[in-house]
Order: sequence, then C-alpha cells, then structure tokens
Amino acid sequence: MSVLTADRPHVPLRDRLPARPRRWGRSLIAVAVTLVVVLAFWSIDVNWARLADLPAEMVRYAVLMFGSPNWEKLPEALWQTWRSIEMAWVGTILGILLATPLSLFAARGFGPAWLRHALRVLFSLIRAVPEIIIAIVILSVTGLTPFTGALALAINGIGTLGKWGYEAVEAVPQGPIEAARAAGGSTSQVLRWGVWPQAEPAFWSFWLYRFEINVRSSAVLGLIGVGGIGDMLTSYTQYREWSTVGVLLLVVIVVTMLIDGISGSIRRRIMEGARAQV
Repeated sequence: MSVLTADRPHVPLRDRLPARPRRWGRSLIAVAVTLVVVLAFWSIDVNWARLADLPAEMVRYAVLMFGSPNWEKLPEALWQTWRSIEMAWVGTILGILLATPLSLFAARGFGPAWLRHALRVLFSLIRAVPEIIIAIVILSVTGLTPFTGALALAINGIGTLGKWGYEAVEAVPQGPIEAARAAGGSTSQVLRWGVWPQAEPAFWSFWLYRFEINVRSSAVLGLIGVGGIGDMLTSYTQYREWSTVGVLLLVVIVVTMLIDGISGSIRRRIMEGARAQV
C-alpha cells in the first residue's frame, strides 16, 4: 500500500472536484423574461395613480349590483343559464366523440409515427386558440346560435381531450398490452382489452373535467351573442342595469359551484373508488 500511494502524485482537493456547470442558458432566459416584463409594463398606457381608487370603486359597484337585486329577472336568468349548460353539454359530447379516437392514434405504439406527430401538432394548435376566437371564425357558417358556441367548445375540447387521452394511454401498465399482443390480438383488440380497462377511469375523469370547463366557457361565449347567460349579462351590463347584473352574477356563481362540486365528487368516486374519504 505504501508503494502504491507513494507513486501517486498529490492532487489538491479543489482540483479533484468537478467543474461547476455554467448556466449561461438559464441566465439569458431569465434576463430575456425580465426585459419582456419591464417593456410590457413600460409600453402600456396605464394611469397607475388610479389604482388607489380601485378598492372604493369595487365597493361602489358591489353595492349597486347586490344592494337591491332585481329578482324579477331570476326566471329568465335560470332559463338562459340552462341554455348555457346545454351548450356546454353538447360541446362536451361532440368533443369526446371526435377527440377519443384521435387520442388513441396519437398514443405511442398504436399509430404510425407520421400520424402520431401530426395529431400532436394539431392538438397543440387547437389549444393555442381560445374558444371565443373559434366561435368568431365559424359565425359565418352557423350564425349567432347556441350551436355555434357548442361547436367552438367541441373544437377546442379536441385539443385538451386529445392530449389528455394519449397521455393516459401511454401511462397504463404494459403487462396487459403485451399479453394481448402475445395472444395474437389486433390493434383494435389490444386497445379494447389491454388499454381501455386500465385507462377508462382516467378518460371519464377527463370528460367530466372538460364539461366543467365548458360550463364556464359557455358564459364567456355569450359575450359575442351566441346565447346563454353570457349574452344576457352583456346586454344588461351595456345598459348599466346593475341590479339585474347582480342577480345574473349570483346565478352564474351558484350554478357553476354546484356543477363543479357534483362533477368533482363523481370524478373522485371514479378515480379513488366508493370508499374514498374526502
């Protein structure tokens, strides 16, 4: 041991440590993001002095809307809210029917590479466009109807449901899939017996969550005149009938919270089982 150690030259500890990695890329990204934020605030024309008046203005409008609500408009508000829910439901169903088969072909191992990459690019492009822009584009074909809103929600849902779908398929354990292929099953049989029994709870959870998103988005789509509670809210806001606007906002908040709560409990039941503790 003494001979071996004597032959080795002594190297200082600081020279034996690995070199510290240079993180020029992260630093440049941080500087670029900071410059963009600074330029964005510098370029917009905002009267920052009026921010001090914002709390008082919020209180004033809250009193106008909720101080003496106009409950005479409640039946009409409930009816228009129901139309928004119908719009969201139809959009969700159409999105499911279109996105589910596409998501299976976009999953690794179940579609050719060219088709898989094309579908993933399509999903990304659709997700980049808001529902209201899609609705404006298809207005010339369908007109100002609730069906226009449903189509916009369906098209936008393809992007999110497609992405969630192929990620759920790729995340399932490979054992049943390999067993189905070893038994000579075709691609459709492998999907039916090897993938779907494992991925079905995730798909149901995605579908319900997308319906929650569509319920909220349907109110926004009403701003362009496709019907529903958003259309009614826009009209009364333009005429500054704040007592009616307050009733509409209360209806939107209560209905949205109820749907979110019911859908969330169903999703937990699907994913965690009947004995899941909330």
